[in-house]
Amino acid sequence: MTLSRRTSRRQLLTTAACWAASPILMPTILPTGVLAAPGRPAANDRIGIGYIGAGRRANQLMSLPAEGQIVAVADVDRSRAESVAGRRGCDAYQDYRQVLDRRDVDAVFITTPDHWHALPSIHACQAGKDVYLEKPLSLTIREGRQIVQAARKYARVFQTGSQRRSMSGHRRGCELVRNGVAGKIHTVVILNYPSPWECRFPAQPVPDGLDWDAWCGMTPPVAYHADIFVQRSDPGWLSLQPYSGGEMTGTGSHGFDQIQWALDLDHTGPVEIWAEGDGPLEPVVYDQPESRARGDQLSSSGRRVRMRYANGITIRLEDNGPAAGGEFIGDLGKIRIGNNTVDSNPVELSQTPADQLDFRLPAIDNHIQNWFDCIKSRERPIADVEIGHRSAIVCHLGNIVRWVGRPLRWDPQREIFPDDDQANAYLDRPRRQPYELPDPV
Repeated sequence: MTLSRRTSRRQLLTTAACWAASPILMPTILPTGVLAAPGRPAANDRIGIGYIGAGRRANQLMSLPAEGQIVAVADVDRSRAESVAGRRGCDAYQDYRQVLDRRDVDAVFITTPDHWHALPSIHACQAGKDVYLEKPLSLTIREGRQIVQAARKYARVFQTGSQRRSMSGHRRGCELVRNGVAGKIHTVVILNYPSPWECRFPAQPVPDGLDWDAWCGMTPPVAYHADIFVQRSDPGWLSLQPYSGGEMTGTGSHGFDQIQWALDLDHTGPVEIWAEGDGPLEPVVYDQPESRARGDQLSSSGRRVRMRYANGITIRLEDNGPAAGGEFIGDLGKIRIGNNTVDSNPVELSQTPADQLDFRLPAIDNHIQNWFDCIKSRERPIADVEIGHRSAIVCHLGNIVRWVGRPLRWDPQREIFPDDDQANAYLDRPRRQPYELPDPV
């Protein structure tokens, strides 16, 4: 079943009556509740917040501004949702659509595994909710574009969880690069992030209260195992296909996002991509739980990726590159952005006084507050959905060039590999029923 868009209130009510009969219908009720006007809270209104996903990252994002009120939380693990709801004094659900149907929910945090980013994001936009979606924005390039289309169509304030755009060290480093302190940038060095691999773990009993089939979602169902379910374990879903793009998208989404920001390239992407090694990357398979070390090494070693933008700047993925930023090399020196840090060679570059910089980036120091402020003003946040999509694309390109095993050309405007059916096959992935994406959104 492909999910369809809403058209009229009568159709909405009909759909709502059929809720229990369908395993995956779109949300049916537009928010009103405390809003001063549809989709726009007044300055003094409380903003009702729902959480889709109640795991580690959700709990890290529950310290809200004073105007926020947690109303509901949903998780396929019912006991986890109920535990969080008990501590937060809100309602718990196992089906995220029940959160979206609440009239007192104005906006949602989506903190699910990567393969569960697209569908609830699109449904939330259709339900009139503003969205904070954890990075990376998408599991595939086409998913990301559909998320952008939904946010724009339904006029949603959509923040990507690339919180380093709201950290002073990263902002300072990107300002130095943009102001030409290191001269004309010709090369950027970043960590050689590993691609994801596969696992064939033996079955374990499904914990009580966990809807494992729903957790698998769009992906082919597999037997439950704790070292798939837990994000970073032995190895955890973040390292595994088909749930993630590995560390290339996990941590790489931070690093590549900083490159896009520092170089003022949020509107575009590389045009050429290539990698070391002969032929496609051989699949790595784990038959038993073990640490990420072997899989990470086999999925990156000897496969250093290179990218080139239309302006000639080259990106080099190196084993000793910065993990969450980048080293920007120009004709006057180097600026290295780390984890909320910035240094340079020569050292004087990073000591340039702020009053000598002609261009300044927005001084945002609280990523969630920025989203809340934009929910009220209806302006676009610092890591708007299009920015998140463009940064995620760069991550996906790094994986695809390894999987294809030969140099590729990329058209960042059409978002395709020109005349390359094999590479274009990686732009999206199959989805099982009933977890297909709406078409159109």
